[in-house]
Amino acid sequence: MYRSGDLSAAALSALVDASAAINSARGLDETLSAITRAAAAVMNAEQASIIMLDRIRGKQVFKAAVGDMAKRLVGVEYDAGVGISGKVLASGQAVIVNDVSRDKAHYKEIDELTARTTRSLIAAPLIHKGGKLGVVEVLNPLGSPRFGETDLELCRIFANLAAIAAANAELHDRLERENRGLRQVLRGDGLMVGDSPPMRKVKDLIARVAPTTSTVLLLGETGTGKELAARMVHASSGRAERPFIPVNCAALPESLMESELFGHEAGAFTGAAAKKLGRFELASGGTIFLDEIAEAPPEIQVKLLRVLEDREIMPLGGVRVVATDVRVIAASNRDLAAEMKAGRFRDDLFYRLNVFPVTLPPLRERRGDIPILVEHFVRELAGELKMAPPAVAPEAMAALARHDFPGNVRELQNVLERACLLCLGPEGPTRIGLEHLPGELVSPPAPPAAGESALAQAERAAVLDALHASDWNQTRAAKALGISRDNLRYRIKKYGLSRPGD
Repeated sequence: MYRSGDLSAAALSALVDASAAINSARGLDETLSAITRAAAAVMNAEQASIIMLDRIRGKQVFKAAVGDMAKRLVGVEYDAGVGISGKVLASGQAVIVNDVSRDKAHYKEIDELTARTTRSLIAAPLIHKGGKLGVVEVLNPLGSPRFGETDLELCRIFANLAAIAAANAELHDRLERENRGLRQVLRGDGLMVGDSPPMRKVKDLIARVAPTTSTVLLLGETGTGKELAARMVHASSGRAERPFIPVNCAALPESLMESELFGHEAGAFTGAAAKKLGRFELASGGTIFLDEIAEAPPEIQVKLLRVLEDREIMPLGGVRVVATDVRVIAASNRDLAAEMKAGRFRDDLFYRLNVFPVTLPPLRERRGDIPILVEHFVRELAGELKMAPPAVAPEAMAALARHDFPGNVRELQNVLERACLLCLGPEGPTRIGLEHLPGELVSPPAPPAAGESALAQAERAAVLDALHASDWNQTRAAKALGISRDNLRYRIKKYGLSRPGD
């Protein structure tokens, strides 16, 4: 039996220093980085790495590394049973391999990736309360051609300390996520505010689909709260403790979309110096939210279809597929069925996404929720602005309740933020009155031009409302309307719109 008394004074000192450094870290990523630095120092090794076990996907993933080629290693993954680390995970026993080139279990691709030769290696499992978390590896001792049995025992002791720290860091991160979610609920964030019949129907659908693994398609106009609905689905599911990764397909340049979604290997294109994990891999075990899915180009639609059908992705420049366990929630403010019929959206992808459609109602169809939303946003905005929540005058509430809000809940929130700022006097906030609201909410709409169709009138009013809500900032107005800035300028010219006072 190996006793702590057999350790040299230098080894004991190194272990004490390592324990202090590891325990001072916060969060899993920082803790794993501290463990690898400490492992290299304690074991006097050229390189050290932490390989964590992703049980859901059956993968080993390099989470932290130190050494010349550490950046190339982090994020690399391979199957759970592969390599010397896979053998250690299976047996639960530390091993010393002093002629790595002769070991059939050695995963040679790691040496090829780092352009380094592994001579001697010790791998010890990270085990906490019977659960296998991963493996700590140290490579190539400094000042010696090989590791010895004393080194193996020292690594076992170190791995036991590291496993406790890693488990505590995982627990810390989980509790932090849970506390953050609880704080959001207590503040009202994360809740879909409203009790009108349309909103009750939406909440009922979310409650039904959330516990399942079904793909969800959220439909509705811009600003109706599709991302909030997606977060509710995720938070009410069995994946709530795993990542929620939102992706706005309209905001990603077409040239970068494949790399952002699926990742890339080092050298896949000019400037790709290192491997990068895509959004799907970052969402492993959790949920990915694909907003504005109609904006995805045809070649990306094909790859998304493969993910939904086979649960696999192919990183850009990769040679093997990567299994993925991700729930997909997609959203669009367009009529996807019409886009499909027009040939702009793949029918097979549409049918894969349209497993459980949920349509978010526009604000004009749930006017009964406006007073509740006003109270909610005023309280929330007042907290952000560090002011007491102002009261809302009855005439102002009436004006808000009768407005159509083409920008929906997002527009209402912007109107109230402006009103909170305007009602703030030298001695604190006064109540929000008509004078603090945009003119189009107070005054009757401008009469339509002679011969103007009902459709043109509605479009003109929507453009004018968006311009008023954004204080005539064309970029923000175009975004609220879901159109390009050039498209907005065309409509401003078409309807002869101008800012009051210009």
